Amino acid sequence: MKAITHLFEETASQFSNNTFMWEKKTDRYTPTTYAETKELVYRFAAGLMSMGIQKGDRVALLSEGRNDWVISELGVLYTGAINVPLSVKLTEPADIKFRLQHSGARYIIASQNQSKKLKQLKDELDSLERLIILDPSDNYDSKEIFYGDIIELGIKYLEEHRSEFENRWKSIRGSDYANICYTSGTTADPKGIILTHRNYTANVEQSLTLMNIPSDWVSLIILPWDHAFAHTACVYTLMTTGASLASVQVGKTPMDTLKNISINIKEIRPNFLLSVPALAKNFKKNIEGGIREKGKVVETLFRMGLKVAYSYNGIGWNRGKGLRFLLKPVVKLFDKIIFSKVREGFGGRLEFFIGGGALLDIEFQKFFYAIGIPMYQGYGLTEASPVISSSSAAKHKFGSSGFLVKPLAVKICDEKGNELPLGEKGEIVIKGENVMAGYWNNPVATAESIKDGWLFTGDLGYLDSDGFLYVLGRFKSLLIADDGEKFSPEGIEEAFISETPYIEQCMLYNNQNPYTIALVYLNKEALKRHFAKEHHHHLVTDLSTDEGKKAALQLIAKEIAEFRTGGKHGNMFPQRWLPSAVGILDEGFTEDNQLLNSTMKLVRGKVVERHQSLINFLYTPEAKDIVNPNNLEALRKVLK
Repeated sequence: MKAITHLFEETASQFSNNTFMWEKKTDRYTPTTYAETKELVYRFAAGLMSMGIQKGDRVALLSEGRNDWVISELGVLYTGAINVPLSVKLTEPADIKFRLQHSGARYIIASQNQSKKLKQLKDELDSLERLIILDPSDNYDSKEIFYGDIIELGIKYLEEHRSEFENRWKSIRGSDYANICYTSGTTADPKGIILTHRNYTANVEQSLTLMNIPSDWVSLIILPWDHAFAHTACVYTLMTTGASLASVQVGKTPMDTLKNISINIKEIRPNFLLSVPALAKNFKKNIEGGIREKGKVVETLFRMGLKVAYSYNGIGWNRGKGLRFLLKPVVKLFDKIIFSKVREGFGGRLEFFIGGGALLDIEFQKFFYAIGIPMYQGYGLTEASPVISSSSAAKHKFGSSGFLVKPLAVKICDEKGNELPLGEKGEIVIKGENVMAGYWNNPVATAESIKDGWLFTGDLGYLDSDGFLYVLGRFKSLLIADDGEKFSPEGIEEAFISETPYIEQCMLYNNQNPYTIALVYLNKEALKRHFAKEHHHHLVTDLSTDEGKKAALQLIAKEIAEFRTGGKHGNMFPQRWLPSAVGILDEGFTEDNQLLNSTMKLVRGKVVERHQSLINFLYTPEAKDIVNPNNLEALRKVLK
């Protein structure tokens, strides 16, 4: 069973002169080869050994994505210690403290930006001996040490104790623990997911059964590097194939870093990118905004091009089949005059996105496929290291999460754990070498999730007769009607957001109630654009007046009504699960208000808790009319 260290040794030997990492610290990206990375990893690992790090010790890592992130993790793994990667999105000291305390981390490695979060914590934790700071500083206190000084210690250690160093890393086995990755802890204390070296190397092997990554490819990692998806599907997959990874230039603030993404994409010209729905949404919004700026003619051509491409592409699986082949010349023409220009904004070499992290609406898949940069939806969870399935150029159907990685056993089970026939919906349950070793110091949670080697994912889905996996949402976040019937809300929510430009965010709710309700946060810019257009056509609607707000609410009701029988989306969902009452929210779901977790997923329990009084109101007769005092007041705040 291959360990990550052995995997890296093989790749560094085979592709020694290939660029492994690209980093931009000043005005341009500079390369670091596999051979150079290996030397830095050796020195850092040896430095840690000289400081007394033993096999099985825990070392935490809190940093933005950069070369030193990879060198730090590999360095920790070469000592036989366990890395505890932490999310840079953790802002509350208590959240960081819990993870450090629970894992028993001896050291924590942090960037200068992130180390500010640790200043007060490092003296509160008995187990935490040292804070290793990746960036130089004018002074360090007794518990702090500069990363560069550890590299110097490592050079000396390798001169005097080379054989001890070699024996240590060569002794590492696939069954040894590599990482403890903490869940977001949105409903209880975070759980530490233990992933072994073999979990990772197996999942890389499995992932590469779905798509090929040539050694001359490069990807810019735009997701946080502790994110299991970025960690395996980028860092370790690229490392295995001899390809290159690039980091986003770190700005002074998280917002500065975010702004660098579009600049860095043009500089690196990636061959593929990893994305999550929140990023996909931003990319789509930016593309459409750029098209609008070019004027009416270009916008009209773009819309026409999308329409033709949607017809030609079908559901991906049947692209250009049957009479669709007649559209090929028209598709090529629109691609040349419009879509190829859009792709230049992504560097011009982008072959595809891989989407993960949550459900990706089918309309997003159609959109990116039409412009020539398919977004192949994948599915996984950290407990599975994380990749379970993905669409690829060879096999894809819009709306599905693709084909299962190989080898992997899967079954769909009912609430009692009984396997269901093909095509029936139930909990997705898997078994393979990528399944975690368990939860750190939590045997009860481990026993609940893993039974006879089978991982119960907690996700609802089914397999179709062609072998495609469809993921419908969380098994335990279903809408439950008063007669006990259940339905997953995510598909409807995503459709409302993608098909209705005025809805920014949405959550459906039904907990054994007579009908379903919706909590909606509106896109004020889209609303203003709509009514400005009406103004242009002399149908004056002033959104600052009560009449204007009533018109806006009626527009939302009309858009939602399109999903009812007779509407243009009337066949998409069972009618009983569509909302009978809609509540307008005066603030969106964000990480700051803790209604989204660090992977941008909705924390339904907290949304219900925060908006309980509105939910109660939505089950009154008055709320059935969308134009009600509550919604008018919320809309007033949104439009301020």
